[in-house]
Amino acid sequence: MTRVLYHHRTQAEDGQAVHIRRMIAAFRAEGHELREEAMVPRADQPDLAEASPAGEGRFSRLLRVPNLVRELAEHGYSWPAARRLVRAGRAFGPDLLYERYAFGNRGGLWASRRLGCPLVLEVNSPMVEELGRTRGLSLRGLAARVEGEVFRGADLVCAVTGVLAGMLEDLGVPRERLLVTPNGVDLEAFDAPDPAAARAELGLPHGVPVLGFVGWVRDWHRLDLVVQGLESAALGEAHLAIVGGGPAVPDLLEAARRAGVAERLHLVGPRRHERIPGLLPAFDVALVPAINPYASPLKLHEYMAAGLAVVAPDQPNLREVLTNGEDALLVTPGDGAALVDACGRLVADGALRQRLGRGARASLERQELTWRGNVRRVLAALQGGPA
Repeated sequence: MTRVLYHHRTQAEDGQAVHIRRMIAAFRAEGHELREEAMVPRADQPDLAEASPAGEGRFSRLLRVPNLVRELAEHGYSWPAARRLVRAGRAFGPDLLYERYAFGNRGGLWASRRLGCPLVLEVNSPMVEELGRTRGLSLRGLAARVEGEVFRGADLVCAVTGVLAGMLEDLGVPRERLLVTPNGVDLEAFDAPDPAAARAELGLPHGVPVLGFVGWVRDWHRLDLVVQGLESAALGEAHLAIVGGGPAVPDLLEAARRAGVAERLHLVGPRRHERIPGLLPAFDVALVPAINPYASPLKLHEYMAAGLAVVAPDQPNLREVLTNGEDALLVTPGDGAALVDACGRLVADGALRQRLGRGARASLERQELTWRGNVRRVLAALQGGPA
């Protein structure tokens, strides 16, 4: 049994919280003892909506302050975090400190050194690069120095994709300290599909093909390409169901109205994440129209666990998991015609849908893309065995 001190600074009630809860549960299911330390504990909360927005937790007011103030607060978190972790660690006696990387945070690194236990750092995105591109950074030089210190100081760095691991290696993390741990699933949650019940719960019509997407929809997800495709002959009478909400939803609805296909666009709203496995059987085809180049999309692995035929972009981070024609149809990123054509092939060919769905589930199992599999990989890597 390993004693794990688990730290995170996540406030968002989205897929990040799902990941945290699932990893905590996986450590415990594997027989290890775990203590969670966080501003917003996640382990004992009920599942939140996978489709809820990042950053709309109880501390969302921080998102509305000037960038400089916010960055200073994020950097400043390191000192109280380190004190809390050292205090908790001395009481708990951990064998390792497992931390989800957060921008500007050095608390886990400092605490692990004072406690004399290894730091396992889980990295889901390169925050300096990502935040510099999205919200902008006032103190980019400081941010880069802090990020490099944390990445290079960790005993093991877990990246969600090989693409991201390569980016971290370029930032100075030794290759031997890098481990790929993609987003996972709990396979047993997907083992009793009921398509009729799922469609009834979502209010979807029976007897028509349904293209489906789960998530908090932003413009970059490119669901507009699918809405535009609904008026094409390639998609016939197919419908599009979006389980979630998001800032792009009004524009999608307006586009559907202009195209005369509004009755085939179903905006069913967010659902609690624990319900997602039971709702995915409502889909015939599952969509990942666009994704950033280093991400491990949680929705993709859940689509695969549900045995759905998937259409996704043909890019390196997804090719780590998917093989075109075997467990998904991969299309050129941003190519709307290719995306609609792939969806149309699946709408018209039930046998192809079934073959790809079976292949997706088999591929997921073969690669052991599960939360418990990630726990085993981490502990094996720390012990110097095969990860």
